[in-house]
Amino acid sequence: MTAPTAYSTSVSPTAARIWARSRGLLIALLILALGGITIAALKSGEQHGRLDPRSADHTGSRALATLLSERGVSTRVVTSTGEAAAAAGPDTTLLITDPNLLTDRQLGALRAATERAAGRTVLLAPDQAALDALAPGTRAADPADTTVRAPDCTLPAARRAGDADLGGVRYRTSAPNADRCYLADGLPTLLRLPDNAAGGTGPAAGDTVLLGAPGLLHNHGLAERGNASLALQLLGSHRHLVWYLPSVSDPATAQNGERSFLDLIPSGWRWGLLQLAIAAVLTALWRARRLGPLVPERLPVTVPAAETTEGRARLYQQADARDQAAAVLRSATRTRLAPLVGVPPSDVHTADVLVPAVTARLTARGESGTTLHALLFGPAPDDDKALVQLADQLDDLERSILLQERHAPREHPDS
Repeated sequence: MTAPTAYSTSVSPTAARIWARSRGLLIALLILALGGITIAALKSGEQHGRLDPRSADHTGSRALATLLSERGVSTRVVTSTGEAAAAAGPDTTLLITDPNLLTDRQLGALRAATERAAGRTVLLAPDQAALDALAPGTRAADPADTTVRAPDCTLPAARRAGDADLGGVRYRTSAPNADRCYLADGLPTLLRLPDNAAGGTGPAAGDTVLLGAPGLLHNHGLAERGNASLALQLLGSHRHLVWYLPSVSDPATAQNGERSFLDLIPSGWRWGLLQLAIAAVLTALWRARRLGPLVPERLPVTVPAAETTEGRARLYQQADARDQAAAVLRSATRTRLAPLVGVPPSDVHTADVLVPAVTARLTARGESGTTLHALLFGPAPDDDKALVQLADQLDDLERSILLQERHAPREHPDS
């Protein structure tokens, strides 16, 4: 005899269930982490020494610093706002490679230093915050593709350089004496503002130069077209060049309590986190539709058959389903009578087979079987009283057959 199968009714999560439910998400996170590490490793090599005059990488600027040195221009690299402000002077060009990293406090300090020094300030792709501090009255427009562009202006440095690789951020200004060069859809990607046009109060000898893209300062693009000539003229107009590489380790950055942690996160990471949040919500909605596998569970109590029968009878009574109740009673009676009268199971519910067999058994003892067909296969009763009467008649019929079965003569096996 086969032992009954034991089903577990525990709903506590097991290690196997937890792994089955979370393995998809864990694998996706692992792939994402590996992809991020790979991209970071690839990008780290590309960004190493970016715009650094000491770097020979293709995005470095060592070639430009060497050319400037050959022309008698000294290059000093600084990484703090204090050093940059202190080094500014009338015979100095201050190059700020990434003004968008500077805080309001740093931008204010540089603005005060450049106004006093009246030298040249070169900003690479400044955003609106940097423009408001260092070039008031100038607005940043949507960037354009970096490509070969003609000077289209009267600035001597641009006219001597000719075509150059310019693009990136475009600028708008209402200053009448500004030099608007290398236009993209009517807006300059190189803009020169004298100090009086940039809102300064110092002598007019100083100026501010805005470059929409830094590509012409890179080692790999310096030899293309007029890039080298334009870069040398913009950065070599004075004897000294202060090359400011903003750093997050600058003490001036720590002194500013207005920038939060989110302000230090690049915009690309914010979009990435937003996409991950949307993906997590969609995953939660997808998984919430699944109710999990069915858990077989034994009934805590055993319900007696009489209670089940009474419960079904009450349901039939509430639904006024006399036809269904009568059909159930007749079907059960026919099923129990068939083996007693010798009718095979396939003909239990066939009136032409069952009724004659029951009639033959009843008529053998002198009982009439003329109403058997109406009793076993008749129409549904009209009311509850008729239904009760039908149940009594079926019970009497079955009892009479059972009595005949008990009192029938038996042959002895040895006779």
